[in-house]
Amino acid sequence: MLKETVCDLVYKLAEPIVMEKGMELVDVEFVKEGAHRYLRLFLDKDEGINLDDCEKISKEISALLDQEDPIKQAYFLEVSSLGLDRPLKREKDFQKYQGYKVMVKTYSSFAGKKKHQGKLGRYDQLNLNLFIENNKEIAIPWQIISQVKLDWEE
Repeated sequence: MLKETVCDLVYKLAEPIVMEKGMELVDVEFVKEGAHRYLRLFLDKDEGINLDDCEKISKEISALLDQEDPIKQAYFLEVSSLGLDRPLKREKDFQKYQGYKVMVKTYSSFAGKKKHQGKLGRYDQLNLNLFIENNKEIAIPWQIISQVKLDWEE
């Protein structure tokens, strides 16, 4: 099973449970590290995620995954908070954090660099707009963007 397929399936299964508890399922990753595989769910909510939140969701998701059995190989389930520098991956993330300071990393050089810091602007299917120093707006093509994260550094 492809990594994206597993992540998408788990996201669809887990999101209603997470939302019911007043939290947001931000991301799901399924990775192999050394000899082990890890299924990681990353949560968020306005007042922050605590250990009790992670434990509650972990128990419910674990039971659901045991029942649905979408992953055939052995894995460890981890549920945690993303922290302050959370990645923006889904459209709802870009809508929610429009106007916030972000760090955009690119695969190749754009305007002479691979890291761009600024306020998140408009976006469409082709570009992500960013307001950089002196409120100058640049449009970075999605095809060269490797990562967008909230940026709390000054």
